[in-house]
Amino acid sequence: MNNQPPTIKFMPKDTITPDDEQKIMAAIADAEQRTSGEIRVHVESNCAGDVLDRATEVFADLHMHQTELRNGVLFYVAIEDHQFAVLGDAGINAIVPDHFWEDITAEVIRHFKQKKYADGLAKGIRMAGEQLKAHFPYSPKGDTNELSDDISFGD
Repeated sequence: MNNQPPTIKFMPKDTITPDDEQKIMAAIADAEQRTSGEIRVHVESNCAGDVLDRATEVFADLHMHQTELRNGVLFYVAIEDHQFAVLGDAGINAIVPDHFWEDITAEVIRHFKQKKYADGLAKGIRMAGEQLKAHFPYSPKGDTNELSDDISFGD
């Protein structure tokens, strides 16, 4: 007889509440009002394999490489596996400082360690938005929202 308590698996929608979703989407909208860059967030339970490989798959699945200026940024989170990656498209990687992604990752993880997922993502999104604004400024003429601001969820 097994006396171990049952394992509770947290699904992404259990961890990211509707209020959290609103906070994250507001950060995306705020950042994108200042830049032509596009930001997406994807949350799932588990990450099969290397986190950067999985983030790259999700980046492609969300068609983030199809922005006109190749200036999409993906925030990828695997809740159960405690995995996080932030991934930028070629247009961004060509111009941001070397430490850019590491600085964002460190800040987001600092919040995640306190289980403040929405706060960490919102802070990281704002940091990314500042760099995007510097290199890909918003243009009121012809600047369209090329990608959804909604959070995508996996299993």
